[in-house]
Amino acid sequence: MAEFLTDIKEIRARARQEIDKGPITSAYGADLPRVIQVCNEALATELVCVLRYKRHYYTASGLYAEPVAAEFLEHAAEEQEHADRLARRIVQLGGEPDFNPDTLSTRAHAEYDASLDLIEMIREDLVAERIAIASYTEIVQWLGDGDVTTRRIFEDLLAQEEEHADDLKALLERLPDAPRR
Repeated sequence: MAEFLTDIKEIRARARQEIDKGPITSAYGADLPRVIQVCNEALATELVCVLRYKRHYYTASGLYAEPVAAEFLEHAAEEQEHADRLARRIVQLGGEPDFNPDTLSTRAHAEYDASLDLIEMIREDLVAERIAIASYTEIVQWLGDGDVTTRRIFEDLLAQEEEHADDLKALLERLPDAPRR
Protein backbone atom coordinates (compact mmCIF):
# COMPACT_ATOMS: atom_id res chain seq x y z
CA MET A 1 0.00 0.00 0.00
CA ALA A 2 1.36 3.43 -0.96
CA GLU A 3 2.13 5.86 1.80
CA PHE A 4 1.00 9.47 1.89
CA LEU A 5 3.71 11.91 0.93
CA THR A 6 2.79 13.90 4.03
CA ASP A 7 2.05 12.41 7.42
CA ILE A 8 -1.71 12.27 8.01
CA LYS A 9 -1.34 14.14 11.30
CA GLU A 10 0.39 16.95 9.42
CA ILE A 11 -2.40 17.05 6.82
CA ARG A 12 -4.97 17.26 9.63
CA ALA A 13 -3.07 20.07 11.33
CA ARG A 14 -2.72 22.03 8.07
CA ALA A 15 -6.44 21.63 7.37
CA ARG A 16 -7.19 23.52 10.59
CA GLN A 17 -4.93 26.41 9.62
CA GLU A 18 -6.49 29.23 7.60
CA ILE A 19 -9.88 27.54 7.68
CA ASP A 20 -11.43 30.73 6.27
CA LYS A 21 -9.83 29.91 2.89
CA GLY A 22 -12.28 27.05 2.32
CA PRO A 23 -10.97 24.73 -0.41
CA ILE A 24 -7.72 26.67 -0.95
CA THR A 25 -5.02 24.87 1.02
CA SER A 26 -1.25 25.07 1.08
CA ALA A 27 -1.29 22.37 -1.61
CA TYR A 28 -2.89 24.80 -4.09
CA GLY A 29 -0.18 25.47 -6.63
CA ALA A 30 -1.57 28.08 -9.01
CA ASP A 31 -1.53 31.88 -9.02
CA LEU A 32 -4.94 32.32 -7.39
CA PRO A 33 -5.63 35.96 -8.40
CA ARG A 34 -4.64 35.18 -12.00
CA VAL A 35 -6.80 32.01 -12.04
CA ILE A 36 -9.79 34.07 -10.90
CA GLN A 37 -9.04 36.68 -13.59
CA VAL A 38 -8.77 33.99 -16.29
CA CYS A 39 -12.03 32.43 -15.10
CA ASN A 40 -13.72 35.84 -15.29
CA GLU A 41 -12.43 36.30 -18.85
CA ALA A 42 -13.84 32.88 -19.74
CA LEU A 43 -17.10 33.81 -18.00
CA ALA A 44 -17.31 36.92 -20.19
CA THR A 45 -16.59 34.79 -23.25
CA GLU A 46 -19.38 32.37 -22.40
CA LEU A 47 -21.87 35.17 -21.72
CA VAL A 48 -21.07 36.87 -25.04
CA CYS A 49 -21.55 33.48 -26.72
CA VAL A 50 -24.95 33.07 -25.04
CA LEU A 51 -26.00 36.49 -26.31
CA ARG A 52 -24.68 35.84 -29.82
CA TYR A 53 -26.41 32.44 -30.07
CA LYS A 54 -29.67 33.87 -28.69
CA ARG A 55 -29.61 36.71 -31.22
CA HIS A 56 -28.92 34.27 -34.02
CA TYR A 57 -31.72 32.02 -32.77
CA TYR A 58 -34.28 34.82 -32.83
CA THR A 59 -33.15 36.41 -36.09
CA ALA A 60 -32.47 33.30 -38.19
CA SER A 61 -34.70 33.26 -41.25
CA GLY A 62 -35.03 31.51 -44.55
CA LEU A 63 -35.69 28.07 -45.89
CA TYR A 64 -33.14 26.29 -43.66
CA ALA A 65 -33.56 28.48 -40.58
CA GLU A 66 -35.60 26.13 -38.41
CA PRO A 67 -33.01 23.35 -37.84
CA VAL A 68 -30.17 25.86 -37.67
CA ALA A 69 -32.03 28.02 -35.13
CA ALA A 70 -32.68 24.92 -33.03
CA GLU A 71 -28.93 24.29 -32.98
CA PHE A 72 -28.31 27.92 -31.97
CA LEU A 73 -30.76 27.59 -29.08
CA GLU A 74 -29.16 24.34 -27.89
CA HIS A 75 -25.71 25.92 -27.99
CA ALA A 76 -26.97 29.01 -26.13
CA ALA A 77 -28.25 26.81 -23.30
CA GLU A 78 -24.95 24.90 -23.11
CA GLU A 79 -22.93 28.14 -23.11
CA GLN A 80 -25.12 29.36 -20.23
CA GLU A 81 -24.28 26.18 -18.32
CA HIS A 82 -20.59 26.91 -18.94
CA ALA A 83 -21.03 30.43 -17.57
CA ASP A 84 -22.77 29.07 -14.48
CA ARG A 85 -19.98 26.55 -13.84
CA LEU A 86 -17.35 29.25 -14.15
CA ALA A 87 -19.23 31.64 -11.85
CA ARG A 88 -19.56 28.90 -9.21
CA ARG A 89 -15.84 28.11 -9.44
CA ILE A 90 -14.88 31.78 -9.13
CA VAL A 91 -16.90 32.02 -5.91
CA GLN A 92 -15.42 28.75 -4.67
CA LEU A 93 -11.94 30.22 -5.21
CA GLY A 94 -12.89 33.26 -3.13
CA GLY A 95 -13.43 35.60 -6.07
CA GLU A 96 -16.39 37.49 -7.44
CA PRO A 97 -17.87 36.61 -10.83
CA ASP A 98 -17.83 39.69 -13.06
CA PHE A 99 -21.17 40.07 -14.85
CA ASN A 100 -20.69 43.78 -15.55
CA PRO A 101 -22.34 44.40 -18.93
CA ASP A 102 -20.32 47.59 -19.48
CA THR A 103 -17.07 45.62 -19.82
CA LEU A 104 -18.36 42.23 -20.96
CA SER A 105 -17.33 42.46 -24.61
CA THR A 106 -13.87 43.83 -23.82
CA ARG A 107 -13.12 40.96 -21.41
CA ALA A 108 -14.48 38.21 -23.66
CA HIS A 109 -12.19 36.29 -25.98
CA ALA A 110 -14.95 35.82 -28.58
CA GLU A 111 -16.85 38.64 -30.24
CA TYR A 112 -20.54 39.42 -30.47
CA ASP A 113 -22.04 39.18 -33.93
CA ALA A 114 -25.14 40.80 -35.40
CA SER A 115 -25.18 39.04 -38.79
CA LEU A 116 -28.55 38.54 -40.42
CA ASP A 117 -27.43 36.07 -43.09
CA LEU A 118 -27.86 32.48 -41.92
CA ILE A 119 -24.59 31.23 -43.42
CA GLU A 120 -22.71 34.19 -41.95
CA MET A 121 -24.25 33.48 -38.52
CA ILE A 122 -23.00 29.91 -38.64
CA ARG A 123 -19.56 31.01 -39.82
CA GLU A 124 -19.24 33.62 -37.05
CA ASP A 125 -20.38 31.12 -34.42
CA LEU A 126 -17.81 28.64 -35.72
CA VAL A 127 -15.08 31.28 -35.49
CA ALA A 128 -16.13 32.02 -31.89
CA GLU A 129 -16.03 28.32 -31.01
CA ARG A 130 -12.56 28.04 -32.53
CA ILE A 131 -11.43 31.01 -30.42
CA ALA A 132 -12.81 29.32 -27.29
CA ILE A 133 -11.08 26.06 -28.23
CA ALA A 134 -7.72 27.79 -28.67
CA SER A 135 -8.13 29.81 -25.46
CA TYR A 136 -9.32 26.91 -23.32
CA THR A 137 -6.59 24.63 -24.62
CA GLU A 138 -4.02 27.21 -23.57
CA ILE A 139 -5.70 27.63 -20.16
CA VAL A 140 -5.72 23.86 -19.55
CA GLN A 141 -2.01 23.69 -20.35
CA TRP A 142 -1.27 26.76 -18.20
CA LEU A 143 -3.16 25.38 -15.18
CA GLY A 144 -1.41 22.02 -15.37
CA ASP A 145 -1.35 20.48 -11.91
CA GLY A 146 -1.53 23.84 -10.11
CA ASP A 147 -5.33 23.81 -9.94
CA VAL A 148 -6.64 20.44 -11.03
CA THR A 149 -10.32 21.24 -10.35
CA THR A 150 -10.33 24.38 -12.49
CA ARG A 151 -8.34 22.55 -15.17
CA ARG A 152 -10.98 19.81 -15.26
CA ILE A 153 -13.74 22.39 -15.64
CA PHE A 154 -11.89 23.89 -18.61
CA GLU A 155 -11.31 20.42 -20.05
CA ASP A 156 -15.06 19.78 -19.90
CA LEU A 157 -15.83 23.15 -21.48
CA LEU A 158 -13.22 22.51 -24.16
CA ALA A 159 -14.78 19.16 -25.09
CA GLN A 160 -18.19 20.79 -25.50
CA GLU A 161 -16.78 23.71 -27.50
CA GLU A 162 -15.19 21.16 -29.84
CA GLU A 163 -18.60 19.49 -30.24
CA HIS A 164 -20.15 22.88 -31.03
CA ALA A 165 -17.50 23.56 -33.67
CA ASP A 166 -18.10 20.16 -35.20
CA ASP A 167 -21.89 20.77 -35.24
CA LEU A 168 -21.44 24.14 -36.94
CA LYS A 169 -18.99 22.76 -39.49
CA ALA A 170 -21.51 20.04 -40.33
CA LEU A 171 -24.28 22.63 -40.74
CA LEU A 172 -22.14 24.60 -43.17
CA GLU A 173 -21.41 21.46 -45.16
CA ARG A 174 -25.11 20.52 -45.39
CA LEU A 175 -26.48 23.90 -46.40
CA PRO A 176 -26.66 24.74 -50.09
CA ASP A 177 -25.04 28.02 -51.14
CA ALA A 178 -22.60 27.88 -48.23
CA PRO A 179 -19.12 28.92 -49.33
CA ARG A 180 -16.78 25.91 -49.22
CA ARG A 181 -13.57 27.71 -48.24
